[in-house]
Amino acid sequence: MENRRLPPGTLWPAMLRQTAHALRCGALQQIETFQAVIESGGIRFIVRQVSSLNRKEQQRRQTQKLHDGERPSKNPFLPYEPDLFVADISDTHVALLNKFNVIDNHLLIVTRAFEPQDALLNLADFESLIACMAEFDGIGFYNAGAAAGASQAHKHLQIMPLPLGDSEPPVPIEPVLATTLADGLPQCVPGLPFRHAFAHLEPGAAISVAAAQSVLSCYRALLEAAGVRPVESNGELRQSAPYNLLVTRRWMLLVPRSEERVEGVSINALGFAGSLFVRDAAQMKVIERLGPMAALQRVALPATGLR
Repeated sequence: MENRRLPPGTLWPAMLRQTAHALRCGALQQIETFQAVIESGGIRFIVRQVSSLNRKEQQRRQTQKLHDGERPSKNPFLPYEPDLFVADISDTHVALLNKFNVIDNHLLIVTRAFEPQDALLNLADFESLIACMAEFDGIGFYNAGAAAGASQAHKHLQIMPLPLGDSEPPVPIEPVLATTLADGLPQCVPGLPFRHAFAHLEPGAAISVAAAQSVLSCYRALLEAAGVRPVESNGELRQSAPYNLLVTRRWMLLVPRSEERVEGVSINALGFAGSLFVRDAAQMKVIERLGPMAALQRVALPATGLR
């Protein structure tokens, strides 16, 4: 990664400093949360009722206007809010605090120049994600399109520190993933009742920028296996369908999407990690009634064998 700007060991302290500053000046607001654990499909799902989701919902409506061909709203990443800036990752990406964070220390990995959120991820995207994952054990994710939960049309990956909850495992879905073969090839996970593609990563690949090409190749293989084939538009490769991507230091999971929400509850990539977010008690009751796994089924595509 010749264009890396992030000095090793600096991202976590920079994030803590900037969070404290952003809270003091009002660029970030304290998050009020209520948390429940709901067991479903052999997974202990964490369901949080989060105050910031009401503000994020307003942002999502603006993004939907852009996708519907209306006059686009202001792009908050061009220019980004200085009070949310954490670090220069590379010549192509910056790290920003998520203004509408749902968990503390939630970072956005944003392209400096505008790229659409439905463009395929490229080597520079994975180099920047890996540079951040090398700094702390986290889960990276990508909401590829509005139907996959993206609230901004400007390309941005996200990363949150692990664990996602107060107890083991660090990622709630991991007990189900443990039934898979560790051979690095795209495979289906027994127990996930929706279309997906999963692969183990080579040890150390997700924290070595030099290995970004192999992680990119794995991502492209998952797209193919899940039936999300690239399409060319104006000389640029874009996705043929919306999807969510999850990346940890150990594995990668890709899930094609059919809907952005179920009975009013928005679901993004973290839902498929076993972490769901609702904005009020009424939405919590929706998830309790449906069951988290059934909710995921409703917003994904029917399960099929790998292509």
